[in-house]
Amino acid sequence: MNKLKHANGNRPLTEQEKLKMIEQAAEHYGNYMTALGFDWESDPNSSETPIRVAKAFVNDLASGVYNEPPKITAFDNVDGYDGMVFQGNIKLHSFCSHHHLPFTGHAHVAYLPTPEGKVIGLSKLNRIVEFYARRPQVQENLTMQIHSHVDGVCEQNIGTAVMVEADHMCAFVRGVKHNSTMKTSKLSGAFKKTARAKEEFYNFIRDLK
Repeated sequence: MNKLKHANGNRPLTEQEKLKMIEQAAEHYGNYMTALGFDWESDPNSSETPIRVAKAFVNDLASGVYNEPPKITAFDNVDGYDGMVFQGNIKLHSFCSHHHLPFTGHAHVAYLPTPEGKVIGLSKLNRIVEFYARRPQVQENLTMQIHSHVDGVCEQNIGTAVMVEADHMCAFVRGVKHNSTMKTSKLSGAFKKTARAKEEFYNFIRDLK
């Protein structure tokens, strides 16, 4: 498993280890709120906030860091299919490692199998996206991670393509305070070398709009 050096790593934990981490994180987050001058312990709406935040990070927002990668079974391409396999509008929820604010959007993933290569179920593309999204990181790295995993499990493919489009809360609520959508892509093989394959991929995305 890639250690994901620039995406806060991957270190699967047991449920007991997660509970211990949540307890420790809640204590530190309470101190953080106190340092900001919040009288959170006296506020009935905030008194449980530290434990809620810790649970949200460990069990949801950053769950990819603490869980095993999805088990992806690849199958022989028994029918010799050699067209594009495309899964679009895969919901994506992640958060920026710079400011720990969410970015949400969609991923579009495709690969070109060969008759002698491997194929995977469409739901597995969703699982790959979900696993890598659930961690603090930047969108560029997320795009590369999804591409690398799909390219690896779809053995002997002749091209892999990933596009991610997301809205970033760190741009909405701080700094420039503008609504905007960021798009990133990683193409390899025929998608990068052949205009026809690249055009087909982007046409599939446009057809979803």
